[in-house]
Amino acid sequence: MLEELDFEKEARNIEEFRYFLKNQGLQSQATAPKVYRDFTTKKVLTMERLRGVSLLDEKSISKITANPESTIITALNVWTTSVTSMPWFHADVHAGNLLVLNDGRVGFIDFGIVGRVSEKTFQAVNELSTALTLGDYRGMAEALCNMGATDEEVDVDRFGEDIEKVMNSMAQVQPEVTLATDGASVQGTIGFDETELTQLLLDFVDIAEDNGLRLPREFGLLVKQSLYFDRYLKILAPNLDVVGDDRVDLGGQKSAKSTDNAQEFVNANGDTKLLGNTAVNGDNTIIDV
Repeated sequence: MLEELDFEKEARNIEEFRYFLKNQGLQSQATAPKVYRDFTTKKVLTMERLRGVSLLDEKSISKITANPESTIITALNVWTTSVTSMPWFHADVHAGNLLVLNDGRVGFIDFGIVGRVSEKTFQAVNELSTALTLGDYRGMAEALCNMGATDEEVDVDRFGEDIEKVMNSMAQVQPEVTLATDGASVQGTIGFDETELTQLLLDFVDIAEDNGLRLPREFGLLVKQSLYFDRYLKILAPNLDVVGDDRVDLGGQKSAKSTDNAQEFVNANGDTKLLGNTAVNGDNTIIDV
C-alpha cells in the first residue's frame, strides 16, 4: 500500500510508460497523462487531464469511434506490448483506468500498482491465455504446471477437469447493464462486478493448491489483468476470434531488451531516480501493494 501512495514513484511510472509509447511508435494509438514535475511531491501528483469516457461506456464510445472493437484491440495490444517490452506492467487495468479519449486514442491512467514478471511466468501465462481462448482446459492445466512449483507429480487430466468447473461458473456470470434517463433520452452502460473476477482468481489459486501446485506471486496480478481484457472483449467485441484475428497481438516471449529499454529511459532523462534500482537491475519480483 505504501508504494501505491508514493506519488513520486507513480509519476516515474507514468513517465516511463509515456517513454515506452514514444519508443514503440504508439503515441498515435495510446497515451498517459503528462506529469508536471515542478508541482509533484510524494503526497501530491499534478498531471495532465485526459478527456474521455470509460472503456465500458459503449454508447459514448460509439460517438467517438464507429469501431469499438478496434479500440479494445488497441488497448489490449498496447498493454501486452508493454508487458513484453518493459520491466514492469500496469497492474490495475479495470475499466476506470482505461479511457477512450475524445481524439480516439486509449488513455491509460493510475499507475500506482505495477507488477514485474519473469520470462518463465510470462510464457506460461501466454500459453494459459491461448488455451483459455481455445477452451482447452488440459492445456490450461499444463500451462499452470509450467508456471508453478510442486513437490509431487500433478494429475494434469484431473487438474484440467477442476479448471473446467471454474470456467463454467465464470461463463454463467452476466454483464451488468445500467440504464439512466434525463427525460429526453436513455443512456446505458455495460459493466461487471470486479469482485467476481477476484473470486475467479482465488478459485484458480485454490484448485492449483489442491492439485499440489504453488503459483508464483506475480501470477495473480498478471492473470487478473488478462481476465479484465477477456471481459472487455466479450462486451465490446463478442464475435472477435482472439487467436485467429491478425489484428490481435498476444505477444510471444518476454523481450530480453526490457531492462535495456529501462536503461535507455534513464539515459534519455539523465536521472537514475526516474526508475529506481529495482527496474534497472531487472528484478523479477512483484511490487507488494
